[in-house]
Amino acid sequence: MHGPMSRSAHSQDTSVTLESLRQRLLTVVTDAELADTFAILDRLDACSLVDQFPELIYVKDRRSRFVLANDATARANNIAHPVEMLGKTDFDLFERDVAEELFLAEQRMMSLGEAMTNVEHRLAFGGMSCWLQSTKTPLRDAEGRIVGLIGISRDITERKRQEDLRRGHARLLEMIARGQPLDKVLLSLVDLVEEELDDVVASVLLLDEGTDRLRHGASSSLPEAYVRMIDGLLIGPHAGSCGTAAWRREPVIVSNALEDALWEDYRELPQQFGFRSCWSTPIIGPDRRVLGTFALYSGSVREPTELELELTAMATDIAGIAIERMRAEERIRYMAHHDALTGLPNRALFWIQFNHILAEARREKRKVAVAYIDLDNFKQINDRLGHAAGDEVLKTIAERLPRCIRANDLIVRLGGDEFAIVFSLLGQGEEGVVRRMDELRAVISAPVMFESEEVHVTCSMGAAFYPEDGDTPEALLARADRAMYGAKNDGRDRLQVWTYAPASD
Repeated sequence: MHGPMSRSAHSQDTSVTLESLRQRLLTVVTDAELADTFAILDRLDACSLVDQFPELIYVKDRRSRFVLANDATARANNIAHPVEMLGKTDFDLFERDVAEELFLAEQRMMSLGEAMTNVEHRLAFGGMSCWLQSTKTPLRDAEGRIVGLIGISRDITERKRQEDLRRGHARLLEMIARGQPLDKVLLSLVDLVEEELDDVVASVLLLDEGTDRLRHGASSSLPEAYVRMIDGLLIGPHAGSCGTAAWRREPVIVSNALEDALWEDYRELPQQFGFRSCWSTPIIGPDRRVLGTFALYSGSVREPTELELELTAMATDIAGIAIERMRAEERIRYMAHHDALTGLPNRALFWIQFNHILAEARREKRKVAVAYIDLDNFKQINDRLGHAAGDEVLKTIAERLPRCIRANDLIVRLGGDEFAIVFSLLGQGEEGVVRRMDELRAVISAPVMFESEEVHVTCSMGAAFYPEDGDTPEALLARADRAMYGAKNDGRDRLQVWTYAPASD
């Protein structure tokens, strides 16, 4: 096999089209004239045949120089005609380290005389990354000597992309199942999408529960300044791509943010940060609530490709699952540590936080007070007006008390009609705290409206102080409890501070 012969083959008259050959072959078949069939096939040279294949088909000599290449091979290498491939090597087409790896593999194969089958490798053609699956086999002459190789390479980029996507999808679902933090899951999701696309940046915004504002969720590539500027974005009918998508509950495709009316109030952002198009899709939960948005940014004026739309659909599904899982776990944790009726911390959370308050008090050498509160004659309210009235009283008191204490204080429903308050960071003496407790008793005693009827309730309160009355949460609460019972024994509707009384002989 020599170069001139290959050039001659490629330059033959190829005016015979496949359609004309098909018609003539049909005629031959019907006429059963095999001689004409062979005459037609003689018109098709080897190059004309291999040019019909979408796979890259090529022949190289013993020095790995191309001596034949089909149209697909030339197009993949951005070369106008297969003839221009002749005499070139991979060193003319690829980066040196890539070309060296290919060359050594081919030389090894020809030296051993063994074919390489279904080898997968990633190459860059014209700046575009591409996965190929190649089979190369030694080419022998009439005497059996290896004089080169024959190769065929199939583009498997789409297959590899789908495989990578499936693996990434599975990895994200596993992260969600294992309870990984939401920000970590969303960041991995953004990275997965950006790996599949060129010159596109992905972002997740989360709708803040109970508000109409979008908060930063995840982005690997958006400038930090831009992230800060859109954090807290108010959703609305003309709030850019993401704010509008959350408002409309449907995808919003903005191909030119410098001209689209939805970006009128945010026109400086694409100008400052260099993006031109932004396509945003709302993340919808199973109950049809908007959980956030997933957006893609591009530096060019255009609409999304089919691939970008496919990845967006995948991303919104995964993000929705992750957000719902996180919120479900938050609800479970909240229910485990809060009273279902009043929403106040329960005993489980009380002990944890009370221990923390005492630890700080020990370090800072300051006092802590605990008040034990029990509603007076609460059973009579339930018996006379029903449990619904009793529940309303408890909920109303639970709403009033937090408004009367400081952020560093702790309030808890211990159970039934019993509450406790821990006063930390005491700036005043015991007298000041006792005055605050009396004020709380007055707040509790204010009438509660139930079905147009005023319900009156009072409370008995006991108090104990750290470190005089105990140095553990259990000891302090027990002594405040005893003081509370002392207040009840003295006639109810009063406060009593724990006082140590030695046992009489």
